[in-house]
Amino acid sequence: MNTGVMTLRLDDMLVPVETGGHSRKAKLTIERDGSLQLKAAPDVEKSELEQFLASKRDWIYRKLAEKEALTYEPVTKELVDGEGFLYLGRSHQLRIVDTDDTRVRIQRGKLLLPRSLADAHYEPIVNWYCSTGLAWLKPRAKDWAARLRVDPQMIEVAELGNKWGSALPNGRVRIHWATMQLRPALVEYVLAHELAHLREPHHGPAFWRLLGRALPDFDERKGQLADLGGTIWTGRIQPRPSGESSRA
Repeated sequence: MNTGVMTLRLDDMLVPVETGGHSRKAKLTIERDGSLQLKAAPDVEKSELEQFLASKRDWIYRKLAEKEALTYEPVTKELVDGEGFLYLGRSHQLRIVDTDDTRVRIQRGKLLLPRSLADAHYEPIVNWYCSTGLAWLKPRAKDWAARLRVDPQMIEVAELGNKWGSALPNGRVRIHWATMQLRPALVEYVLAHELAHLREPHHGPAFWRLLGRALPDFDERKGQLADLGGTIWTGRIQPRPSGESSRA
């Protein structure tokens, strides 16, 4: 390999290569700012390094997602009247209500939580995101699946940790319940992204070409999602001081 300055490309990322030392084992690091740095011996061929980078693709994206998640102070919510909860980009004020109806629901722009469920902390609200989110996603998943020419076997809304979504080889597509807080254009980006993985498992050029044919502005939506990611509530509740009432 030429000992001069070299830069490799992995998807939309540029990776500078630092040469030197005697070890032929390449070393890939992710810097504090999220940039990649590859170190290798001077005699390692470029093609070998490109293969090495490609083999680390999933690891790179996982670590970048983890680093991004740690960049932000986690969003917390209080289960008190007036707290705001997003659904499809719109904020709805929480109202804890005395009612025989045991459903969490939106009514006249308010998110109603039966007082009988308030002691269950955030679980009833998360369950509501899951059920209403699934009802919203299913018809749209059918449309995006047709555009991408894939056949999902199951669409689910669930807790996925730091992932917006996941797609398994058996056709099971899962979307994080917290995604349902985003505006529709970004929820559909996450959905289309995961459905595309049913044809292209990795974030290689073929994947982005496939997604781009179905969703030409995917890059813009991807950037917006990255900007908003750390501002979305993922289930953390601010505990109330002892003796404080949730009643308005």
